[in-house]
Amino acid sequence: MAPSFIAGIPALKETYSQLKTRMDKAVEDFRTSMSATRTGRASVHMLDTVKVPYYGSEMPLNQIAQIHAPEAQMITVQPFDTSALADIEKVLRSPEFGFNPQNDGKLIRVPIPPLTEERRKDMVKHLHKLLEDHRTAVRNIRRDGNESIKKAMKDKKISEDDEKRSLEEIQKLTDEEIRKMEEMCKNKEKEVMTV
Repeated sequence: MAPSFIAGIPALKETYSQLKTRMDKAVEDFRTSMSATRTGRASVHMLDTVKVPYYGSEMPLNQIAQIHAPEAQMITVQPFDTSALADIEKVLRSPEFGFNPQNDGKLIRVPIPPLTEERRKDMVKHLHKLLEDHRTAVRNIRRDGNESIKKAMKDKKISEDDEKRSLEEIQKLTDEEIRKMEEMCKNKEKEVMTV
């Protein structure tokens, strides 16, 4: 992207950097949420959202265990502390995740069954809902930026031309971030629908 016009205006420099940071975070959050979405293959990221009770607090699974995907249809979870095995197994078995883990006393094997056509379509619907939620977040960030620019104009910190160009630039930035997310979603959708 070309150097930012807004970043060159002292009165709007802070506004622009906050906007850009918040939009980048929204896109990154979308990427993270998508990587946890199941496809037909086993991926260690499928367990990114799993939290396990561990010594009185909820800990992300990847912080208390080593997670591997040795095969296309299998994930292995090896806790650093074997006393956590039962809790990990219980959480993975819960309806929220719906896995059928097997515990051998040192390692938990999580078989990943192939997705049915119906389940794949549900996954795609879930992806579209995620995308829409994150699109809305980016649009809300744009709205906040537009309000800051209009306030700067009202307070006579910037000219009308600066306001117009700044609003156009924020719209371009918004479109660019949304396009990135749509592209990621399209790729993930292809991955999910591939048998």
